[in-house]
Amino acid sequence: MLDVAHTLAWQAGKITLRYFQSGVAVDHKADESPVTVADRETEAFLRQAILTRYPDHAILGEEAGLSGADDAEYRWILDPIDGTKSFVRGVPLYGVMVGVLYKNKPLIGVVNMPALNEIVYAGTGLGCWWNGRPCRVSAINNLRDSLVVATVAHGYEQYGKGAAFQRLLSQAGMFRTWADCYGYLLVATGRAEVALDPIMNVWDAAALAPIMLEAGGTFTDWQGVASIEHNEGIGTNGAVLPEVLDLIG
Repeated sequence: MLDVAHTLAWQAGKITLRYFQSGVAVDHKADESPVTVADRETEAFLRQAILTRYPDHAILGEEAGLSGADDAEYRWILDPIDGTKSFVRGVPLYGVMVGVLYKNKPLIGVVNMPALNEIVYAGTGLGCWWNGRPCRVSAINNLRDSLVVATVAHGYEQYGKGAAFQRLLSQAGMFRTWADCYGYLLVATGRAEVALDPIMNVWDAAALAPIMLEAGGTFTDWQGVASIEHNEGIGTNGAVLPEVLDLIG
């Protein structure tokens, strides 16, 4: 199943590249987030390909919602373009995300960064892989030597996290806004130590949890609880998690 998820995420990435840096038209959903024909076409491809192989599996996607039985043991979680704001501006920091839950627990995660030619994937007990080679989080054990990345650099106050975010930044060795799913891949591959978001949807998180854990790191909410359903996220290399939680406490 990991091989299937990897192949489908790679193929879906090819669809996005047909529209990337093409001036594709942008619509806006009810929450004002952007969406394009590339998002919809990519998700439609993934859904059809999954159902062809696994007709009894449920699918939850950002664009088309939930299909299949609520009590299906396997549920695929799709974000066809994570980072649509980057995508529509021609910035390559967007990803195709494919996650699989088994009995509501994260089992498989694949994130394909088509415009960067990077793909990171993991399955529970199978390790984490970056373009075909094993990858691990870094061994840095303090924030002063760490790189912290986040999707946004402001607006944390509206989620009650403004002061916590500033305390974290005050201790970080370096901070960059390398956005969305790519920040977590940087942590999983040892290129950063912390990635965080004050708000996330389950389709933003489902693929990341297996990747972070199998790379030796952590994926939690802002209280340190391992979850993909708390509408927020922090990924770390594990070694700096206690310090992070103490600061944002």
